[in-house]
Amino acid sequence: MRLLLLRHGQTPSNVDGILDADHPGPGLTPLGRAQAEAVPAALAHERIDGLHVSPLLRTHETAAPLAAALDISPRITRGLEEISAGDLQGRRDEDAVHLYRSGQARWAGGDLTGALPGGESGEQFWGRFTGALRHIARVHGPDATVVAVSHGAAIRVFASVVAGLGADAWHDRPLYNTGMVTLTGDPEEGWELTDWISDPVGGAHLLADIEHDVTADDDAEAAV
Repeated sequence: MRLLLLRHGQTPSNVDGILDADHPGPGLTPLGRAQAEAVPAALAHERIDGLHVSPLLRTHETAAPLAAALDISPRITRGLEEISAGDLQGRRDEDAVHLYRSGQARWAGGDLTGALPGGESGEQFWGRFTGALRHIARVHGPDATVVAVSHGAAIRVFASVVAGLGADAWHDRPLYNTGMVTLTGDPEEGWELTDWISDPVGGAHLLADIEHDVTADDDAEAAV
């Protein structure tokens, strides 16, 4: 199958640099809504067979314009959520952001050990994310093209591991709001990374206020 892992549109927490992975989470900013509105035209060349979202509000709002254009209902799929911030939830200071990112960098390199205080381990993240993709594959079959609207850190880590990019490449692979990673394959036989679009799929003109977006880019600054 072809799996289009689409990051959600911009949220206030992305603008303010807040570690925010809890349910239901914030909705989209005006820019985030514009990013979402641009998705249908950007993906108009795709024959999309299914649309899945995480339980968090921002993925639902991002998927809504595409769902309307395709006249389908997004399926809420547990396991596609953002990597838990644990006890760091709601923080935006440099120490918290560094701790959150350092764990992701280790996982992206293939070492899934360790966990944030109060958060999930790499093995737990891997199990629930791959479980979500197994569910999607069972629903749609091997020849389908499916859009799954998920989250920045989760998509970056998963795609880095399955593509064998290594920890060093993690720092060179940002994923801004409504950026998209395309994988082909399946959860049992493995995935091949076929595309990584860092900018919004609707165009780089929709890229703004990324200075503190801590789950998109390791160069983003922690808020103070």
